[in-house]
Amino acid sequence: MASIFTKIVQGEIPSYKIAEDEKHFAFLDINPNAKGHTLVIPKKEENKIFDLSPEEYKDLMNFSYRVAKALEKTISCERIGMSVIGLEVPHVHVHLVPLQAMEDIQFIKKEKLSQEEFISLAENIANNFE
Repeated sequence: MASIFTKIVQGEIPSYKIAEDEKHFAFLDINPNAKGHTLVIPKKEENKIFDLSPEEYKDLMNFSYRVAKALEKTISCERIGMSVIGLEVPHVHVHLVPLQAMEDIQFIKKEKLSQEEFISLAENIANNFE
């Protein structure tokens, strides 16, 4: 059965897309820790990050780097934090979280955004993606 992330990549479930290439997809987390919290995934469904080949892992990190740079240009923050946990969805995903404080990366506090805010934010980040 396809993961929720595979369904997002295939367009079966809507998302606030940031960027995409032939192997990767980045979109805003709909339950964000902070404004701009983004998920970066390989399009290939793989459960665990260290089950990716070394080349796939490097490609995912390179794509995540580019997304993080777009986030830095868009969101005022101290830095972009990165976390790979992977327990909640059986599909490799990198969390990129704009950080003001350590609590922003602890997955406890959540930010509330309207649909209009999500759309505007996704467009602004996408415009800074290189």
